[in-house]
Amino acid sequence: MSDKKESLKVALIQLQIEDGRVENNINRVLNRIKEALDHNKNIDVVVLPEMWNTGYDLRNLNNIADEEGKPSIEKLKELAKNYAVNIVAGSIADKREEEGSKKIYNSSYIINRFGEVMARYDKVHLFRLMNEDKYLASGSKMATFEIDGIKCGVAICYDLRFPEFIRKIALEGIKVLFVPAQWPMPRDKHWRLLNVVRAIENQIYVIGVNRAGKQGNVIFPGASLIVDPWGEVEVELEDKECVFCHTINLGKIEKVRRYLPVYEDRRPDLY
Repeated sequence: MSDKKESLKVALIQLQIEDGRVENNINRVLNRIKEALDHNKNIDVVVLPEMWNTGYDLRNLNNIADEEGKPSIEKLKELAKNYAVNIVAGSIADKREEEGSKKIYNSSYIINRFGEVMARYDKVHLFRLMNEDKYLASGSKMATFEIDGIKCGVAICYDLRFPEFIRKIALEGIKVLFVPAQWPMPRDKHWRLLNVVRAIENQIYVIGVNRAGKQGNVIFPGASLIVDPWGEVEVELEDKECVFCHTINLGKIEKVRRYLPVYEDRRPDLY
């Protein structure tokens, strides 16, 4: 497909996640995706939240994390192929052997309509407030990819607080940034604001899919959202588990960039 595609129909899968209950979480994800696809035949891309396979049961990750994307991503690959749909698979706890030792990453897999992995992104910025740095390895590069000819990027949760990182992804020519997250209360105002600002300053669509529900005393507000390149919030969900479909108009991007030529007015000689 060419880059002239004018729209993408997106299914947001906002989930409650059971920490440490991998099989339950996988079944919940598969059922929710099937629900979305069975009721909406023309979905282009399904988007999941962060760490949906294990939740933040960090102490037990060594026992419950995927091994090289199995079983979580393998099941999603099969589903993507059967339904001919792209999947931004949020992120999972994923154990991989590298340089003679096994490391666990917070990894986002991007799967195309043929059930093939197009890209994998390992979360670069680990969130110390939730002890990610004690249990997870940090990624070392960003990831861009194409969905039906549309260049896209992915960042995970805490990455959203680093504008220079998001700008570097944007400079690769993306039109859509996907942000899977487990962003808790009481910082929900930051979640909304940062998604909006990243969309405005980079003149892109930002699609943030957050967790709902509770983990102990921590409340996750949901509030998944889609922000257009002008900073208008086209979709904002409430705090319950749900599936929501929305079509984004990619033509808005060029209109905004013609009106405010931010990329042309940058001064890379200074910064």
